[in-house]
Amino acid sequence: QVQLAESGGGVVQAGGSLRLSCTVSGLTFRDYHMGWFRQAPGNEREFVAVATRPGTGPYIYYSESVKGRFTISRDNAKKMVYLQMNNLKPEDTAIYYCASSMVALSGVRQSEYYRHWGQGTQVTVSS
Repeated sequence: QVQLAESGGGVVQAGGSLRLSCTVSGLTFRDYHMGWFRQAPGNEREFVAVATRPGTGPYIYYSESVKGRFTISRDNAKKMVYLQMNNLKPEDTAIYYCASSMVALSGVRQSEYYRHWGQGTQVTVSS
């Protein structure tokens, strides 16, 4: 059974930092791209960052809205993926999800190509 479990969310003031973690089990971690997405109330789920599988690059991509502030990393030995979030802004408030995919590189920013999802962790940034 595939399981993805996020942790590390919370409430932080604008300008602060949080580090999200995602623990993965039940799949061959090295075969999957690992992405972070987020969804704010009333909005669609949006791409945040992805670290592609070791056999494809690996490459790292970010959305324009978080580039320079967020850093994604993966530990293939521990089957974990992280999202370090610095200089947080109120507009970063959302539920953050980690997800896994085997899609071609052209699709790694699109949520519909991710097969497995965690339950999400809430990040709230106060102004």
